Amino acid sequence: MSIEVGSVLEGKVSGITAFGVFVDLPEGKTGLVHISEVAHTYVEQIKDFVNIGEEVKVKVTAINDDGKIALSIKQATPKEERKTAPPRRQREPFTPAPEVKSPGGYEWSAAKQTSDNASFEDMMSKFKKHSEDKMSDLKRAAGESKGYSRRGKK
Repeated sequence: MSIEVGSVLEGKVSGITAFGVFVDLPEGKTGLVHISEVAHTYVEQIKDFVNIGEEVKVKVTAINDDGKIALSIKQATPKEERKTAPPRRQREPFTPAPEVKSPGGYEWSAAKQTSDNASFEDMMSKFKKHSEDKMSDLKRAAGESKGYSRRGKK
């Protein structure tokens, strides 16, 4: 039996990749079933539909000039024999992230501004002082973690 476009053949799955299935055909030839031609349903994992060593019925859809053979399992499978996709994993419901506070507990809000009756310049200078304190704490912590001290190397 020669391999021609449109013929339906029996083959053995010899390899599975992320993009398709390699099938050993008669006459010592090998063809590729693209992932889109594996089943009539969405294929997330090819291993859910075929296994290495499994005998499959394939239809030859194309033969390139360089000898590559394109195959289709879904075109060779009658409707009553079609495999269905395994049930999909249920996604966990979305839960919003907990409310994030500003680093160092400093919060900017219009409510604070009106309750304190502080001017913009006062709030800005308070923010800058708080920021400089935090930066010096971070620099000090980073220096200590590297093994340095104020007295010299350890």
